[in-house]
Amino acid sequence: MRNRRRRRILRRLLLFALLAVCATATALTAPSLRAARRVKVLEKATVPDWVQVAYIDNENARHGTRLADFTGVVIHYVGNPATTAMGNRNYFNQPTTEVASHFVVGLDGEVVQCLPLHERSVASNNRNRDTISIEVCHPDESGQFSAATYASLVRLTAWLCNLGDLNTDDVIRHHDVTKKECPLYYVRHPEAWEKLRNDISAARK
Repeated sequence: MRNRRRRRILRRLLLFALLAVCATATALTAPSLRAARRVKVLEKATVPDWVQVAYIDNENARHGTRLADFTGVVIHYVGNPATTAMGNRNYFNQPTTEVASHFVVGLDGEVVQCLPLHERSVASNNRNRDTISIEVCHPDESGQFSAATYASLVRLTAWLCNLGDLNTDDVIRHHDVTKKECPLYYVRHPEAWEKLRNDISAARK
């Protein structure tokens, strides 16, 4: 009798241990699965017809590494006044260049896509792993975007937020990652940055 009772107790303990292991594995796996699904959405997405797709093939800037997740959009400025979207895209494609963003928004509002959405950019430091990066052209040293550029940036970012079910708090500046003054005008003028995020939020509705 005692041996049977011990065996029953041991079986129950083993069952409880197995259930605990399974529960832990499920808890650890669920976030990874959700992240993978978010990246899959990016991979399957069809970009709007107002985006010019011109992927770079420079292996020093396009590593082909898959995003780990999609949790935000990072806004940059090119830092080179009066340059075009395609000019910056071509710079990314030079063999000696080791940086690249997903998109460049041009002076006339044109939008050029340089990398597939599900691949990591080399633009946002430790946030390359889980964000889409947008470089934005500007006409002068102030770094302020033109009206046409601004409108296209709002439209593009709103589309990305809708795609990833992100909110305005998930739209950040390069400055928010590294403290670098990028995008310059929108770091030095926080009220302009808040207006930009509000306009993106309004464009999603």
